[in-house]
Amino acid sequence: MESTGTESATRAADAEDEGRNVSDATGVLALGACAAWSLITATAHGGRPEGFLLAVLAVAAGYASGRIFGSLLPVVAPAAGALAGLGLAVAAPHATAGPPVVTPHGDTGEIAALFALSAGAACCAAWAARFPAQRLALRLSAVGIGVVAAALGSTTGLVASAGILLCSLAADRMRHRALALSGLALATVLVTGVTWAVAEGVLPDGLGSFLEDQLGPHRVLLWRDALTLAHRDPTLGAGPGRFGELSPTAAQSLLPDGKPHSAPLQLAAEQGLTGVALLAAVFCWVLYALLRTGRPTPVALTAGATLTALAVIASVGNALSFTAVTAGTGLLAGIATARPLADERSERTEP
Repeated sequence: MESTGTESATRAADAEDEGRNVSDATGVLALGACAAWSLITATAHGGRPEGFLLAVLAVAAGYASGRIFGSLLPVVAPAAGALAGLGLAVAAPHATAGPPVVTPHGDTGEIAALFALSAGAACCAAWAARFPAQRLALRLSAVGIGVVAAALGSTTGLVASAGILLCSLAADRMRHRALALSGLALATVLVTGVTWAVAEGVLPDGLGSFLEDQLGPHRVLLWRDALTLAHRDPTLGAGPGRFGELSPTAAQSLLPDGKPHSAPLQLAAEQGLTGVALLAAVFCWVLYALLRTGRPTPVALTAGATLTALAVIASVGNALSFTAVTAGTGLLAGIATARPLADERSERTEP
């Protein structure tokens, strides 16, 4: 009986390793395709792909670092990441002369994303902790991150942090992570679809007017400029980094940053629908990695909820243009999919 149990554990470990290898290979292909496509579109129409390539590199480096530190320090690594993200959010300048939509640190941009990543990392650390007191302290730190977001006026950061904490607490009751991850993917698709519909102006008058008022007319005009560029060349787009010089709305802004403040629409404008598809492929790869990870389901679902919140923020704001956000995204995904060395040692010592 003992040998049968040992053989079953060995087969399960081998299956997990095989799934991990497939996931890693898929990630390499997805990120490599993103980098290659940005160079192709830059060659076709000119442009500056350096910023996009830096974002891809940051995600890859963050993911690799997360896998390493998550294996060595499954509790300390996400806790330290949460503290670092909170520090970056607090240190970022908040007082600006222009409207939030045209400033690099707008409420729905970098700061909100950093608060979301910090809260998610703290919740992942709580689930990785073994002692109830540690879990309580880490969850209280996630609450504190939301309080700091509210104190600094980041409503989006507050809502994201609170939502991630609630999802993390509910994750313990989920027995089928595939269903939960599918729901997170569906939520991302719905938000992206609504963003696209607002830019196209195809929503019913009442709903469309309400959303435009909430988003601000300037942001909606940027989105519509992005769609105009995408319609001109839906395959290749206008070239990476060229939105700012081709958008009339961006040119008339007091503090232009050359971004449409929506990651899907920016890729559609600069790299065509293929660029959007590759972005979706990277997001699906992360969800697949969380599905196949050997970490407990609450850790995987907490990371999935955090990355979904980040995707929502990036759909309506300028978040993925900042290296701290893209690197933090990869770091959290890597930590959530890492296999702690303690688990491997326990398997080796089993009779």
